[in-house]
Amino acid sequence: MSLLPFRSPVAILASIALATALGACRADRAETTGSLYPADYRVRHPIVLADATRSLDVFVTGTGHVDPRQRADIEAFLLEFRRYGRGTLILDIPRGVSPSQGAAVERTGAAIRRLGADNGIGGRQMIVTGYAVADPFLAAPLRLSFQRMEAKVASQCGVWPQDLGVGSPGFSSRNEAHWNLGCAMQANVASQVADPVDLVRGRPEGRIDSIRRTVDINKLREGKDPSTIWRQDGKTSVKSAIEN
Repeated sequence: MSLLPFRSPVAILASIALATALGACRADRAETTGSLYPADYRVRHPIVLADATRSLDVFVTGTGHVDPRQRADIEAFLLEFRRYGRGTLILDIPRGVSPSQGAAVERTGAAIRRLGADNGIGGRQMIVTGYAVADPFLAAPLRLSFQRMEAKVASQCGVWPQDLGVGSPGFSSRNEAHWNLGCAMQANVASQVADPVDLVRGRPEGRIDSIRRTVDINKLREGKDPSTIWRQDGKTSVKSAIEN
């Protein structure tokens, strides 16, 4: 004789339904609201920090000297390397140029190395290498390069997943921005950032103008207005207004 209690089919089905309902309540489900399409251009094209190569092409001038324009460019490039550069500075010299340009190329390379020494770049910080030119009759520059952290757009600009003319009815009805919108602006903003760390954290406050603060405090003690009198009449300068 069986000791198990008898259960009707209706009771069994009810138990299964109850267990299924309770299991559905415990399931981990990702709840999403609204559109999955990123509406904000900063989400579609975020600015990130990444290591990149900075380079400067120096073309041979005359018999192999560095003209004033190139000298200014090289000195600014060396200053950037000293401030932000990682690793070593690489000087790539073209190999296989026409015989008439060979001596000028070597003299230009020597002039660049002297400029590096004058700007605090030691011999161990600059590595001289060579690269083969594709056409010996075309101008081949000497290339300075180094690695540094730069701000850049994580995505690729110029991508249009949706057709601008005849798009999908669903995408058009939602009135959402096209994918490429805002990418160029984000790329321009990233390229203008001098120090990429500014995008991560703010800079500390600078030193206060103690002289100006003393003058303002004395005016307040005397019951005078410490603000400046500024008129946009083309005659009053900011300096003269502050000194008064």
